[in-house]
Amino acid sequence: MAATALMNVMMAAARKAGRGLTRDFGEVEQLQVSVKGPANFVSAADHRAEDTIYKELAKARSGYGFLMEERGIVEGDDKSHRWIVDPLDGTTNFLHGIPLFCISIGLERDGQLVAGLVYNPISDEMFTAEKGKGAFLNDRRRLRVAARRDIGEAVVATGIPHRGRPNHPIFLKEIKSAMGEVAGIRRTGSAALDLAWTAAGRFDGYWERNLKPWDIAAGAVLVREAGGVITDLDGSDGFLDTGNIIAGNKAIHGALRPLVTTGVAAAPPRERLSISRAVPKDEPGGG
Repeated sequence: MAATALMNVMMAAARKAGRGLTRDFGEVEQLQVSVKGPANFVSAADHRAEDTIYKELAKARSGYGFLMEERGIVEGDDKSHRWIVDPLDGTTNFLHGIPLFCISIGLERDGQLVAGLVYNPISDEMFTAEKGKGAFLNDRRRLRVAARRDIGEAVVATGIPHRGRPNHPIFLKEIKSAMGEVAGIRRTGSAALDLAWTAAGRFDGYWERNLKPWDIAAGAVLVREAGGVITDLDGSDGFLDTGNIIAGNKAIHGALRPLVTTGVAAAPPRERLSISRAVPKDEPGGG
């Protein structure tokens, strides 16, 4: 399927930033690394990739606002549109030479997610979707969520809260409940890739808590356009507010949600990261 003008803009920005990440990944031991929080590192490569994406998108769609992991809120004259960008989701993988990381670019229009792109420059896999137009891999293969309906045959993904992240006891309850019912559990270290792979049918389902909008935005569009369901853990549509998500086809979503929520106290909802609120730089992020 031929890409739209909007998606061409997003893909061009991702590919340009991806070339820089690929070069830096080849010299990962030489990267200058600063500590952003407990066990949560940000590299010079992360900043360079974000600068590239910001410049490319701002040039192509002047006036759009931004919500970016490193830069935070950038207000635009166009209050209807906002890019939601993670220039390097899976930073810890990147710094350890593990080729599971990606660029994530989502677009919000009037508060609704309308386009998403997840790009792993190492594998050269570009997952793209626009609302109402379907989801695709490398602009060629249409994506569909897995067709499995039996939770006992499902391979599901999740994120494991590392040092400095909250909810370790909650996660241990969730994983204990899920592992006795599913065929397998995987952890890639990149929330955006987990969502993209769920859209592609590689994972049957995925859940995680305490993510940020830039971890979720692009992948949420992919899952929905691939025929899947993505909600908050309570089944609502408020996952950008809470940072808690569960995704899969309708059957797996419905079977997995009670496994990871029954007997687990809900975390209080997080304030929405609106264009009027700056993003605290010491908050933990996904990856």
